[in-house]
Amino acid sequence: MPAKIKVISGPLESKPFMNTAATVNRPRRFVTLTFGCQMNENDSERLSGQLRSLGYEVSHNLEQADVILLNTCCVRESAEQKIYGKIGELKRLKARNPDLTIIIAGCMAQKDKEVIFQRAPHVDIVMGTYNTHQLLDLLQEVDLSRERVLAVWEQAEMLTKDVPTVRKNRLSAWVPIMYGCNNFCTYCIVPYVRGRERSRPLDEILREVRQLGSEGYREITLLGQNVNSYGRDNGDVTFADLLHAVDTIDSIARVRFMTSHPRDMSSDVIAAIAGSRRICHHIHLPVQSGSDEILRRMNRGYDTARYHELAARIRAAIPDVCLTTDIIVGFPGETESLFQETIDFLKAVRFDAAYTFLYSVRSGTPAAAMNQQVPQADKKQRLQQLMDVQNDISLDINRRLVGRTLTVLVEGPSKNDPLRWTGRTDGNKIVSWDKQESEQIGDLIPIEITQAQTWVLKGRLV
Repeated sequence: MPAKIKVISGPLESKPFMNTAATVNRPRRFVTLTFGCQMNENDSERLSGQLRSLGYEVSHNLEQADVILLNTCCVRESAEQKIYGKIGELKRLKARNPDLTIIIAGCMAQKDKEVIFQRAPHVDIVMGTYNTHQLLDLLQEVDLSRERVLAVWEQAEMLTKDVPTVRKNRLSAWVPIMYGCNNFCTYCIVPYVRGRERSRPLDEILREVRQLGSEGYREITLLGQNVNSYGRDNGDVTFADLLHAVDTIDSIARVRFMTSHPRDMSSDVIAAIAGSRRICHHIHLPVQSGSDEILRRMNRGYDTARYHELAARIRAAIPDVCLTTDIIVGFPGETESLFQETIDFLKAVRFDAAYTFLYSVRSGTPAAAMNQQVPQADKKQRLQQLMDVQNDISLDINRRLVGRTLTVLVEGPSKNDPLRWTGRTDGNKIVSWDKQESEQIGDLIPIEITQAQTWVLKGRLV
């Protein structure tokens, strides 16, 4: 195991890769473990692609791996402790195979840096969110120097360059359009570990989308911490411009995007969606709270009146839109009466679905130091109440779809019943039906909805 720590503070000179520690009588294998959001999943695809370019084979067996890469998240401290537990479990494998290379990447690596080496001396590489494109050079550095390597830049030298990508899904693909976040919500650590907003060039995004279309992908999701801010850092194009451009690519059937910040959702973006052929009529618009006081404490930059007005404009322009949201329960200062404001807000807006979370203290954020922290028992009780209300709303909305015929993108057999197949509507609702002979994965097919549940629609092929 390398004893010293070598700090990489800038670009490395690329050399022909020679892994002197690799076993020569079999293919080298790697395992990637990913924690966190869709952006982390996409980063893992790009990290995996770099390893594949060297001839490494994907494996799911830690015991047989030559490289184990953990792409980490630090949004919640509970998740972070889980990751440290997983890192600790790898010590046994390192002891059995000293040539095993263990890599810690992602947001937790960006935050903790050399602390990871202190807590886990068996780790070989710690690389931050700005360094994902350096993976091969860092592997080479460890192999040649036999030192542990720390590559965590404090800011991006440049936009992450294109690297080979291994897609986990053959139907849908993520396409990052920007990196970082400028919003600094008081509960969130993302701006500190992902940096300020940086937009990818339009032509680079379009080139990736066209390539995905030529490879047979039917659906893409444009990714960013706040896609509505796309282009503001360089002033060349807007997110609406990007949507118009992507909508002209005929080889892609559907285009999704996430995530949108309500403060920055413009009329131009709404109009682009409404007038498009391929942009899905599903908008995920996290509100986080239905209380103006809590929104102020969160530093969200809007109030409930503005959100109501925005939701009304969206629904007027896109009548069949599916509107979903995120809500945090138990934020510091949330009294019972303020929580009831969120319940009332939920009933008034009537989201198709809401992804709900207990507030979790994240050290390093302003909210962690706020007074009036809510007891855990109160958080749990409120979360259940919120979920009960939203489930009733979701079920009622879905029941109104019974008898309608919806276009569904076929995803394949159900996990529970291979005779029933599943897919998603334009609004991202899951639909299941009895498999017929004609439909194939990737087809857009008409399904008449015959039964509605809270999270699933059932129907028949027509």
